[in-house]
Amino acid sequence: MSKNSKSKNKPKGAPEEQGLWQRRAFMGVVLGGAGLCYAGAIGYPVYRYLASANEKFAEIAKISEVKLEKAKLPGPGTVLMFKFGSFPAMLIHHKDGSMVALSAKCTHLGCTVQYESDKNRIFCGCHGGIYDPVSGQNKEGPPPKPLTKYVVKTTDAGDVVISRT
Repeated sequence: MSKNSKSKNKPKGAPEEQGLWQRRAFMGVVLGGAGLCYAGAIGYPVYRYLASANEKFAEIAKISEVKLEKAKLPGPGTVLMFKFGSFPAMLIHHKDGSMVALSAKCTHLGCTVQYESDKNRIFCGCHGGIYDPVSGQNKEGPPPKPLTKYVVKTTDAGDVVISRT
């Protein structure tokens, strides 16, 4: 008898054939699990990137105004850094008595900017961006757009209310 005739005479479900199917099923599960892990590794960052925009807009919409007490206000020619929601902002009290509130987040890469009163400018140390301290307009460097400008109102008690509109 030849080898082929012996294998034809074996009943289905022989231990060798069952082992083959078990190995195939195991490999299918392993490869399917690896594929799911790979899809998750690629899909999760894409999901976070797309979801972060919604989270950012929701965070921005939460806070519409901030009240600063008279005792905490900066003197002429100085600045007060504060939080507008979870974002840094600055209240610049110019030497002429006017006050301007601007976002302190650089529009280039999001670094925190600083007011330099001696040079009469707002400077971003990350990449050398320069903004106008009155309008927030970008003047030099890589920032693509101006800083966000807020509305400043003084109350009867001398406190300052800073709002988006």
